Amino acid sequence: MKRSPFPFTEQSVLVHCITNEITNELLANALLFVGAKPIMAEDPREFADLFEQTDSILLNLGRISPAKEQALKIASHMATQPIVLDIVGVAASSLRLALSKELAVNATVVKGNISEMRSFCGLATKSRGVDGSPFDQQAAEMDELITALKKLPSTTTYLATGPTDVIVQGETVLLLENGVAELDSFTGTGDIVGALIASVLGAGYPSLEATRLAVSYFNLCGEAAKKSLVQPMGLADFRQETCNQLSLLHQTCWQKQMKGKNYE
Repeated sequence: MKRSPFPFTEQSVLVHCITNEITNELLANALLFVGAKPIMAEDPREFADLFEQTDSILLNLGRISPAKEQALKIASHMATQPIVLDIVGVAASSLRLALSKELAVNATVVKGNISEMRSFCGLATKSRGVDGSPFDQQAAEMDELITALKKLPSTTTYLATGPTDVIVQGETVLLLENGVAELDSFTGTGDIVGALIASVLGAGYPSLEATRLAVSYFNLCGEAAKKSLVQPMGLADFRQETCNQLSLLHQTCWQKQMKGKNYE
């Protein structure tokens, strides 16, 4: 079994996050909980200095604005570190979809929920707003999405999150099966996954492995949180305990609990 990336203790990974006001604090704390270090800065005048220090970059399309769009574009072109692109809301907005296409050229990992990734691939989706649609998660639609993702540049790793998480890089397709439904019930879970992927990339892991480990770790945090709480479980308690598990799960043999398989 490969060593766990969590927690980052020898030398903390510094992750530069250009994200949104809704989840800024949540992401910063999530990174701290796993031993990484966040910096939340989106003024391009600082990028030259900051990019000399950071190990990876997270670009998140949530809460788009003209200023943020400009910052995302500049960061994408300036950064030499691994980049995780979280294509929040591309199924709802043609502006975000066009921006995601431009930013994806320089991305190491492109992630979104299943509906967002269908939109990114030019496939029809029944999504509303930023949430994934159950109709897009049926077997035929999933096969269609995987086929489309395999046609995209193999230099990038693609992650589509849902009840089954799909990771695609070239002809390699992984299906991850950890997690609980309640992880869809509080905001920012997808954003946390993007930040965790960026942290593992910053530690030097290959993109496919970094994505697999980060997604599985967070999903197992959700499983552990649900198991530890008295039922019926309040969702606010579940949110808090999931965040607690970010700093606790690494003390267990969590990699032995990872569930997944190759797509056939």
